[in-house]
Amino acid sequence: MTSPAPAPARPRDPFRTVAAGLCALQALALVGFVGFYLWELTQDDADDTTRVVMSALLILVFAVGIAALARGWVRGDNWPNTPTVVWNALLLPVGWSLVQSGRGVVGALVIVVALAGIVAAIKADTTDEDADPVDD
Repeated sequence: MTSPAPAPARPRDPFRTVAAGLCALQALALVGFVGFYLWELTQDDADDTTRVVMSALLILVFAVGIAALARGWVRGDNWPNTPTVVWNALLLPVGWSLVQSGRGVVGALVIVVALAGIVAAIKADTTDEDADPVDD
């Protein structure tokens, strides 16, 4: 007696791949900021040690959350769509603020990455592959 063949895996979706890559890139950038904050703390450049430590911890929490989004995209989960759109939508005013404060290149980069993340998350296939078709 042979066992049933495994269900075919979800076809590779380039939008899921882009969303996963952008989330991973954003998580790495946030970890870089944590490193910078901690380095600043060791250099005695920080005015308020508590503020620096708490900022680093808060940024680290967001980095872990964004890394979880990237992992969800890679694993083929359906849930990372909305959180990815929300996170990237929150980055749009951050990018605009950077542009207005004279950091145009960095601000434009944040805006472009955020828009790419929003588009990738919206266009990614997040249909439930186990769902039965509805009979009318």
